[in-house]
Amino acid sequence: MAIALSTSRNLMLCASSLTLMATLFTAQQAAAHGYMNSPPSRAYACQQGLNIDCGQAQYEPQTVGEAPKGFPEFGPADGKIASGGHSSFAALDAQSANRWHLTEIKDHNIEFSWFYTAAHKSTRWQYFITKAGWNPNLPISRDSFELTPFCQVEGGGGVPIDGPAGGTGQAKDKHSCSIPSDRSGHNIILGVWTVDDTAASFYDVVDVNITAQSADPDGWKNVGSISQTQTLQPGDSVKARAFTGSSESDEYSFGVTIEKPEEGQPANWSYKLAETVNAANKPLVRAGVRNENGDIEPIKGANTLYVKPESGVTRYEMQTVMVPDPGAYLHLHDVAPEYVLDKGKGTVGFTVMTNKNVTLEATVFNATHKQVGYTKQTVSATTSPVSIAVISAPGEHSLKLIATSQDGRENFQDLKSIDLTGEGGAQEYDFVFPEGIAGYKAGTLVLQPKNDKVYECRPLQNAGFCVQYKPSANGFEPGIGASWNMAWTEK
Repeated sequence: MAIALSTSRNLMLCASSLTLMATLFTAQQAAAHGYMNSPPSRAYACQQGLNIDCGQAQYEPQTVGEAPKGFPEFGPADGKIASGGHSSFAALDAQSANRWHLTEIKDHNIEFSWFYTAAHKSTRWQYFITKAGWNPNLPISRDSFELTPFCQVEGGGGVPIDGPAGGTGQAKDKHSCSIPSDRSGHNIILGVWTVDDTAASFYDVVDVNITAQSADPDGWKNVGSISQTQTLQPGDSVKARAFTGSSESDEYSFGVTIEKPEEGQPANWSYKLAETVNAANKPLVRAGVRNENGDIEPIKGANTLYVKPESGVTRYEMQTVMVPDPGAYLHLHDVAPEYVLDKGKGTVGFTVMTNKNVTLEATVFNATHKQVGYTKQTVSATTSPVSIAVISAPGEHSLKLIATSQDGRENFQDLKSIDLTGEGGAQEYDFVFPEGIAGYKAGTLVLQPKNDKVYECRPLQNAGFCVQYKPSANGFEPGIGASWNMAWTEK
């Protein structure tokens, strides 16, 4: 059961108490391990590739934050709360307004869930939140938090998983809590799991962006916005799609079609759609902004979508349907009948002529449809050169081109047959990294196009690192990432 908790504890002796407890804790390290996985702790977000430059924490989220129990009098020192005071995880103590991934929280009613790699008997779980007006650019300290937990769940000395103490698994119960209604935007939630049969607690910080909206005093609740995203053309349409939970509500969904060029201006179509909502004679839905009298009226600009709770609508999503431009074109020119390889390496070059600004992807495949070259670039509405570095053997190949206009209105595709001639010698590989990354396993061979080298995925548990990659979190990228050799060997 989740309860609110008050405290009148004196923090005057906090520094000396922390020193004493740290000494006792060193002699009694806990065997229990676990982390908050929903919403993800800062360390678990590192393992998921949502955070970067995390150091050792991305490999051991279950160990991060292990420190003496008894927060706020005890526990990790100020400035080291995220790491639990462990030097191996010190990277987590870096703190700024844009350093860490923020998990969006859309409802003040929230459920917390933990994963345990060594579940022990548990005393309680407590959840603290940063103060209103806290400074996200200062190191995390006790002064950052409300020191009364907004939620506490008693463990009663029980094991938190379906299994014996020391076992591994997802928590059998989620913790239902309510975030204070006055909290919004960037906040940190500190989850504290207190182990019952050791001197330890686990301190997990969670970086969140609270977007939940409380109902206004007159009962209207903000559940979406008519955003001015782009200029539309006659024939295009835009729709505000209402959802009640996971189902779409036709009754409270509204759409308009752009009839004249001036209506396609973002401020104008936002106004037209808001007027359509309000003219639909649906008393539980309103679109606009508050005027000086508090009434909700449409404006030529961004409009907010409000509902009364009785409507059942929980959110709106915007949908835009754009008609094709009949005058748009894209053509390939200067595609040679053959390109010469030198020891298995070569360049496929050609030009593109278009009257649209496009994002172009060009891929060369061999006769077995394996990718042997790839490029992606932005092409302006003109004639532009394109070149693709390839590594392959002589033989028949195909050149596939896909281009999407930057306004999202057009999609162009073309396929050409080409021959690669000359000298072979390229190494064998299964994929060009990161193509097919979800299927990487021990023994998979990949070509790294950034250095033209081939790497093999390591065996056993290290193979799990081979599939962990995002452009913003490339620690295991073969030959490139800071920890690539934990996942790969160079051939």
